[in-house]
Amino acid sequence: MLDVKWLRQFAAVANEGNITRAAKQLHVAQPAVSMTLKKLEQHLGVALFDRHQGRLHLTLEGERLYQHTLRIMGALTLAEQDMAALQSLNSGEVCIGIPSMLGSFYFPPRLMAFKHQYPGLSIRVEEAGTQDVLAKLCQGQLGLGIVLTSSLPPELNSLPLLREEMVAVVNADHPARQQTAISIDDFLAEELAIFRHGFFHREYIEDMAKKRGLHPHIGFESNLIPLLKAVVRQGFAITTFLRMVVKDDEDLFAVSFAEPYFLDLCLAWPNNRPLSRAEQSFVEFMQQQVSPEYPTPSRSLEL
Repeated sequence: MLDVKWLRQFAAVANEGNITRAAKQLHVAQPAVSMTLKKLEQHLGVALFDRHQGRLHLTLEGERLYQHTLRIMGALTLAEQDMAALQSLNSGEVCIGIPSMLGSFYFPPRLMAFKHQYPGLSIRVEEAGTQDVLAKLCQGQLGLGIVLTSSLPPELNSLPLLREEMVAVVNADHPARQQTAISIDDFLAEELAIFRHGFFHREYIEDMAKKRGLHPHIGFESNLIPLLKAVVRQGFAITTFLRMVVKDDEDLFAVSFAEPYFLDLCLAWPNNRPLSRAEQSFVEFMQQQVSPEYPTPSRSLEL
């Protein structure tokens, strides 16, 4: 039988690519970690690591075990959180993956309201693009996350949250400010300031460019919303955000695309494991926040 301690040390070495650093992180003697890896490989009858250029790299077998280990560690963390939350939700943690734009503009008041209702629970937000959040949910590395409804796989349950328009964003001097809409071709002809890969509006831009056989001119690439806004404000480039991101900016202007583009976003969680009490409380809380006119979920909210 596999020892959880072995798996925890194996995962640390896989993450660090180095036994010494992994041992330091775990506060364990380096020879003990080396011995654990040897026992694990002997127990399984496979090699888990290759050494290349001074770094340990997972073999094919090691990568498979690493994915299993992530799910096992996630399940153990969930069990600990769930047991902690049994005492009238006076303790426990809700960990949720949220894209930057929603984390900065849609979720803060809702997270604070949830914290006010459940002061004993802690909230941990992992900022990542929707594609990264989706991958972590499917791999069991996240219990809750915000993803695009259109890309929802069957192994995830969901609660639809909002529909928001993606718009071009320009400064006061840009000609498009006076237009009711901008074509995607005109948008792609501009110098762009956009998020890095893994974020929904980056994927949209690249998809539109690919369909037209164009190569977008990306002058600035960052996941920092204030930086992207500053670049647009100074006239160095234009960008695209959710409309909510610039509604309070007096010197930035949202322009719809000629073919309006709306994103449907949902709160998602794996359906192959039960939610912890803390997570279930968060889902139920968010269900109360959903606008009445928003479409009801197509999938059951069985928790």
